[in-house]
Amino acid sequence: MTNETQPNPLRSVYTSNFPNILEAFGISLAVSTYQAGRVILVRREQNGGLNTHFRNFHKPMGIAADHATGRLTIGGANTVWYYRNMAAVARKLEPPDQHDAAFLPRQIHVTGDIDIHEMAYAADGRLWLVNTKFCTLCTLDPDHSFTPVWRPHFVTALAPQDRCHLNGLCMVNGVPTYVTALGETDTPGGWRENKKNGGIFMDVARNEILLRGLSMPHSPRIYNNRLWVLESGQGTLAQVDLPAQTWHTVAQMPGFTRGIDFIGPLAFIGLSQVRESAVFSGIPLVERLQERTCGVWVVNIQTGETIAFLRFEEGVQEIFAVQIVPARFPEMLEWGDKLLMTSYVIPDEALADVPKFEAPH
Repeated sequence: MTNETQPNPLRSVYTSNFPNILEAFGISLAVSTYQAGRVILVRREQNGGLNTHFRNFHKPMGIAADHATGRLTIGGANTVWYYRNMAAVARKLEPPDQHDAAFLPRQIHVTGDIDIHEMAYAADGRLWLVNTKFCTLCTLDPDHSFTPVWRPHFVTALAPQDRCHLNGLCMVNGVPTYVTALGETDTPGGWRENKKNGGIFMDVARNEILLRGLSMPHSPRIYNNRLWVLESGQGTLAQVDLPAQTWHTVAQMPGFTRGIDFIGPLAFIGLSQVRESAVFSGIPLVERLQERTCGVWVVNIQTGETIAFLRFEEGVQEIFAVQIVPARFPEMLEWGDKLLMTSYVIPDEALADVPKFEAPH
């Protein structure tokens, strides 16, 4: 076990192989924690250690990445923040020759308080959001807070009442295909009455419930032609068998599982401690474990074995999203960063009019 000590209250420990796993795949992670108000870039340092780089946001939750265009988008309390990777800026960062990506803020969209959960980019480039407060899938445009496109058939009105706690979104071939919710309910906060096993898995196009009886499901995903879901109330990763209308546990972890991304045979899974409260009382995980863990667990999906982990010791108790970033040591500039004052991104056609400056001798 290798330890990394950080200034309190943000302290973590990690298995010695975690940085090497990131290096082997040439990746880093973006992890959101709404409770701590941070997006964490998890990166391997040049000395072989693990670096957890914290950026401040107001209640960050969903993270959407479009690797083809270099977009990284964060959903917050009442805002969506749009970032773009600018490789030329990465080369200007200190220390020299370390950063291979630099995500710069491009714009902000104000949604109002809609309790944004998962987000994803579609094949046509549109951003889709799970609008949990209004129980709807929505898109964004410059003229509106949000545009509702779909909601479960049993939710009879567009109202800010969190009737079913719609939360997870799975894209298949760039199309919103599956969602998860914590209840088949149509009253304000009605899902709370049967949170232990009232969770559902739905088909978007057919607006049909495919699975019932899940324990607080989150993060549905398609990977390697298999369908996955985190059964958060159990603290597990499960594989879904739609023809048989069932699911089976692949791995069990010591925390509330929420947020996942895949590469090779591995899944990076977010774990939250979930304190004793009215929301989380009575769920199987709390009954199974008196103490829960917060961090990122690395699981071999072929064997179900945990092969590495990053555990937060202080300051961070809740994880929402875990997103792979295809860069070894990225930076995410905050809105007040001085470098933004002198970083200009213009169309390629305009570059012909920019004079070439020579470095002073």
